[in-house]
Amino acid sequence: MQQHPVKIKSIDKITNDVLQIVTEKPTQFNFTPGQATEVSINKEGWQNEKRPFTFTCIPENDYLQFTIKTYPDHKGVTNEFLHLKINDELILHDVFGAIAYKGEGVFIAGGAGVTPFISIFRYLQSKKEIGNNKLIFANKTKADIILEQEFKKLLANNFINILSDEKIDGYANGQITEEFLKKHITDLTKVFYVCGPPPMMEAIEKQLINLQVNKKSIVKEAF
Repeated sequence: MQQHPVKIKSIDKITNDVLQIVTEKPTQFNFTPGQATEVSINKEGWQNEKRPFTFTCIPENDYLQFTIKTYPDHKGVTNEFLHLKINDELILHDVFGAIAYKGEGVFIAGGAGVTPFISIFRYLQSKKEIGNNKLIFANKTKADIILEQEFKKLLANNFINILSDEKIDGYANGQITEEFLKKHITDLTKVFYVCGPPPMMEAIEKQLINLQVNKKSIVKEAF
């Protein structure tokens, strides 16, 4: 298994618990939008603590970018990310991931599960092929929405938010249900991309199948 040490070029907080980290890009380092790599921190005691993170840049960029939800309570790898600074090193490992763009459809994400879709939407935008793709994004609160302004700009009315813990005008409230999906999906023959916590993915897959979506049309991350 190859290891690629890369220096951090920039590190920014984009929500109260999400970091955007930009690193150098090793030569001949390739991925397709939606894929991830295992990342560890090149510091004493952390080199073998690998965690999977999705690339949120596009393959054509001359840098790599990761959008990472941090969990300070866990005192683990993501908490350690909060203490990193420019020129600190990360170690990248193999590239993997089951999510890849297979045509126009509906993207359904929960929280940090949106990260594979960031790269896909940015890639489509770079090719001027956003088309009629739609993103349904579930979060606890408005403050948790990752890259809300960017998605609004890219998708306009095809960007649909639902918040479980907050009631705000213009945002649906509650959990994603079959009724909610029926209301927002006009064509059930399209491709459905699902990523989020495993229980959420399971529930949404069941709902889609109940709505007669072909199981083969559901693209999801494999855990």
